[in-house]
Amino acid sequence: MHGAGNDFVVVDGRKLQRDWSKLAITLLDRHRAIGADSLIVLLPSKKAQFMMRTWDTDGSESETCGNGLRCVARYVLEKSMIPADTQEVTIETLEVVNRVKLLREGSQVVKFRANMGQPGLSAEQIPVNVSAGKGIAAEINGMITYKDKVGGLELTLNMVSMSNPHTVFFTDQPVADFPMSKIGPMVENLAIFPERVNFEVARVLDDKHIEARVWERGVGETLACGSGTGAITVASKLCGFTGSHVDVKLPGGVINGEWNGNHEVVQEGPAVVVYEGKWPD
Repeated sequence: MHGAGNDFVVVDGRKLQRDWSKLAITLLDRHRAIGADSLIVLLPSKKAQFMMRTWDTDGSESETCGNGLRCVARYVLEKSMIPADTQEVTIETLEVVNRVKLLREGSQVVKFRANMGQPGLSAEQIPVNVSAGKGIAAEINGMITYKDKVGGLELTLNMVSMSNPHTVFFTDQPVADFPMSKIGPMVENLAIFPERVNFEVARVLDDKHIEARVWERGVGETLACGSGTGAITVASKLCGFTGSHVDVKLPGGVINGEWNGNHEVVQEGPAVVVYEGKWPD
């Protein structure tokens, strides 16, 4: 499955026992196996209708996945695990219970609107320890910023937690020109981030449109990122660049972000089934 090009192997694991981390490393290899950004496993939940756990290409587990939430909602609908006329499905991740609304045109579900919870802005929530670096820390409307030179570039990093850690760099140049393959892994592994970080490079086009690229922790550059869209939405509003609604154009497509400054972050976009198959143990 994929959400705006951010692709996943989705497995119904409710009756299975596996070393999911080890299996993720095998399944997600794009040259020797199926290939994807992440492995998503559907599990039973005591707090919601379903639980979703996510493992990335390096075998590490992610706290949440915005595009993955939408794909799981599509998956349980396609597999008739919920009634065909369901309006909303609840999905537990490692951190919170998320609500995903199914948006229809006529009888067809065309988009999924996923609640991502409240953004975290404190150092403990992200987490970040700016004293571990040599840069300059500041604050904008409660959001921690950190200015430092990385790979020869002056970056101002804006910190947001979407249940997983994100940092956003706003540039005035086309994001296609940014040296992501060089700078992305360097930012991901900066000493100030004890659990590494997801890194977004964003350019504000106007007060409702942003173009962006994403380097995902444990994966590398991806075509889209739902939680990254949420982080960009929050950071751009706190910086005064955009309002409560913004369309984020990523290499794989457009994801709509929404945050009014007080409540939960919402992101909206597609979820697509690519193909199905069986993996021999």
